[in-house]
Amino acid sequence: MTRPFTLVAFHAHPDDESLLTGGTLARAAAEGHRVVLVVATLGEAGGAGPDLGARRQAELHRAAEALGCARVAVLGYRDSGLRGDAPAAAGAPPRFVDVPVDQAAAGLTEILRAERADVLTGYDAHGGYGHPDHRHLHHVARFAAAAAATPVLLEATVDRRKLGSALRLMRLAGRLLPRLPLAGASDAYAESSETTHTVDVGRYWRQKRIALRAHASQAEGGAGLRTVALLARLPGPLFRLVAGREWFIEVGRVPATHRESDVFATLR
Repeated sequence: MTRPFTLVAFHAHPDDESLLTGGTLARAAAEGHRVVLVVATLGEAGGAGPDLGARRQAELHRAAEALGCARVAVLGYRDSGLRGDAPAAAGAPPRFVDVPVDQAAAGLTEILRAERADVLTGYDAHGGYGHPDHRHLHHVARFAAAAAATPVLLEATVDRRKLGSALRLMRLAGRLLPRLPLAGASDAYAESSETTHTVDVGRYWRQKRIALRAHASQAEGGAGLRTVALLARLPGPLFRLVAGREWFIEVGRVPATHRESDVFATLR
């Protein structure tokens, strides 16, 4: 390692950081890099009960501690809802999807500049499984990275082919399966040929599972077993098999047969 780098992970809601990038964040922190976690919303539409936003913020901080994050920042927009149908509340901050990209990117740009960030993570063009906040975040991250002249932008995704394999493994384990709520499996996330990084995070499966379990509010309610609960309940060896890889698309890098295993590879 030539020097410690600063990685800023930008996510739409609490728990996204653990699901998509938890192992990468834990690995970067363990290797001596500074990890900053930024969320656009507190996921107020992701469940029921009083003070859900406050509860999810507390869960976010517990997860961030498990992953070794040095700083957590909340931009303060409201969760737009799974189908963009969360009601706007009078006197409350605007829904994330309703904020123009340049305005939504202002707080993140300020953090990137203050942290002198080397790497920013956002989402792929599909917004993963198609949540409106995830799709909006894709554009906001790109705008902020350009405005702050952040050297590397990595878009967190999942290899579609590997996702299918993981779901089959969980079927064999006799678990209820989460359903992609919006985009179908053929339209969600990314083709293997689109990815530039496949990060082995198997050594950090414990930190990732602890972080997932911190989001207890997301293991409750709804029809069937929710994704967070499903993964958090998997036995260690199966969890490591299912969640031991994380994928990224580096903006500006042409995908090749060889995929980088280090999110800082371009900087070295």
